[in-house]
Amino acid sequence: MTKDVKPAAAAKGAGKPAPATPAGAKRTVTVIDNATGRKWDYPVISGSVGPDVIDIRSFYSDSGMFTYDPGFTSTASCDSTITYIDGDAGILMYRGYPIEELVERCDFLEVCYLLLKGELPTADQKAKFVFDITHHSMVHEQLSAFYRGFRRDAHPMAVMCGVVGGLSAFYHDSTDITDPRQREIASYRLVAKMPTIAAWAYKYSIGQPFIYPVNSMGFAENFLHMMFATPCEPYKVSPVLSKAMDRILTLHADHEQNASTSTVRLSGSSDANPFACIAAGIASLWGPAHGGANEAVLKMLGEIGDHKNIPDFIKRVKDKKARLMGFGHRVYKNYDPRAKVMQRTCHEVLDELGLHDEPLLKLATELEKIALNDPYFVDRKLYPNVDFYSGIIFRAMGIPVAMFTPLFAVARTVGWVSQWNEMISDPGKRIGRPRQLYTGATTRHIPKKKG
Repeated sequence: MTKDVKPAAAAKGAGKPAPATPAGAKRTVTVIDNATGRKWDYPVISGSVGPDVIDIRSFYSDSGMFTYDPGFTSTASCDSTITYIDGDAGILMYRGYPIEELVERCDFLEVCYLLLKGELPTADQKAKFVFDITHHSMVHEQLSAFYRGFRRDAHPMAVMCGVVGGLSAFYHDSTDITDPRQREIASYRLVAKMPTIAAWAYKYSIGQPFIYPVNSMGFAENFLHMMFATPCEPYKVSPVLSKAMDRILTLHADHEQNASTSTVRLSGSSDANPFACIAAGIASLWGPAHGGANEAVLKMLGEIGDHKNIPDFIKRVKDKKARLMGFGHRVYKNYDPRAKVMQRTCHEVLDELGLHDEPLLKLATELEKIALNDPYFVDRKLYPNVDFYSGIIFRAMGIPVAMFTPLFAVARTVGWVSQWNEMISDPGKRIGRPRQLYTGATTRHIPKKKG
């Protein structure tokens, strides 16, 4: 780590606007208790785009009741200016910019700057930002010994959880969350070092020596170089693969209040240091229902085995005896906008590597065609999602399945950090404390012992 590298100042206009307040609300919603006839009025708050929300912060004190929303699927836990999703329309925007435009006209570090600071960088701002991130990509040398404390067969995500959480023991000068300067330095360190940490987790798992970052390389190129280079011979990263990785990182950079982002925010609400918060996000991402979905796609394809088995598999899916992984999405009820870009990128990578006839990848493309044209899937809006294509791309690149989720973490770190910074800077921040509907035993007593 270079001590004299100083992150650029926050971009002008990146400040967070104050959220709407009950005093300024024009609409209200009335809640009526049918049993007692009591009524309570609550203000409706409008965002800049998207559904309105009912401000129920005083509902418990007013009524003595909680609301019940398992999974928080109908609850806004915060207000944010970072990412907007319209699942029905298939829209994803970072700071107001459609993801399709960002992935075509910007590189990943420009998107990182946008997420962190609120505006796209000027040429000078980008040059300074790239320099700062590049010169924070090396990790403390003692961390190499930390890796050797893990078993060789440890899952890379287990290693990443430990290493990222351990960063706070190495970088004491950026753990004071009340200092905006320290928060910025910690943010840069996390974004810059995550590719190194992930690549080293892979290298350690296969018994190869660690490859250090090269400052002359771009972000995605450097990551691939640390993954696949060895000291034995020169390794040149294909520009097509580097571009594909850059797009993948951009597409996964943030995704609103998903499970891992909510975990980072909840951890941060207790004033935990940023490295601990991001480690918590990595742990949440590890779940197969979240970051592990593209692993599940490859497992599904392996179980199908051969293209002649696809009709029987499709029949079992329709009979609800099998699950079609990589299709449909919790939020998107239309075509995942990221999947459109990923589909094109997937075919570019297969062309570059000459792998269109590789059995498993060929099986995936045949399954894609059937699902896109079968009325059963079309009517249910079960379109291929980003996980379907990313798994195929990673497989084609030679990235092992165990590294799929760590790659997701590399991309999502900037989103986590941006969301964490936004929460810490919010003057209305409160420690997270969800309530519950208790259904356990009522008061009971331990019988007195006789004698």
